[in-house]
Amino acid sequence: MMAGVQLIQFAKWPRRGRVKTRLASALGEAGALDAHVRLTLTVMDRLVQSGYPVTLAWDTAMAEPPEEAVSILQAMAASGVGQSTQQGEDLGERMTRALTAGLREADIAMVVGSDCPSVDADYIDQAKSALAEADVVFGPSDDGGYVLIAARRTRPEMLQGVLWGSELALAQSVAAARNAGLRVATLSPRWDVDEPADWDRFLAEFGQLPTGG
Repeated sequence: MMAGVQLIQFAKWPRRGRVKTRLASALGEAGALDAHVRLTLTVMDRLVQSGYPVTLAWDTAMAEPPEEAVSILQAMAASGVGQSTQQGEDLGERMTRALTAGLREADIAMVVGSDCPSVDADYIDQAKSALAEADVVFGPSDDGGYVLIAARRTRPEMLQGVLWGSELALAQSVAAARNAGLRVATLSPRWDVDEPADWDRFLAEFGQLPTGG
């Protein structure tokens, strides 16, 4: 097994009306789509800056990518980011399978969502350090979920029975991992982008873009 860290970015294909729907009330469907693309690119850039290999795992297989994905695919090619497709019935199974696959390539695997721009190289290194005494590390989000999950061991049942998208997601994930016999650690909370106020925070920290930029 190779030493090091494999980063896996979970992303949805950019399709109007199917991404960042909670932002659409403030931005409209076109604005929500643009926000999704920018978030995906921002997270990818931050992961690449860590210096670790990055793979982008799409939510579904598509025979032909949507036109709106061109900028993402171009950035992947320019940065040497690989791509794969998530496998599993729910988010827990998809993350478990992605982590397990990542551990075939490296000693440590981490999954980060494309709506989690607060994850940076320092946070990734914090997770790596925490794995010295844990099997699984969660990076909590402010809303009860998490922005990152890192592992050096996995079990098929480690994320079963979790109510995804709820304020209980983190607590239930920690309990499930512990019930699977894994040692768990958590990092300090970070923020993600779900609601219009989160998008305002993103723009305040990462800068405004012209419409269509």
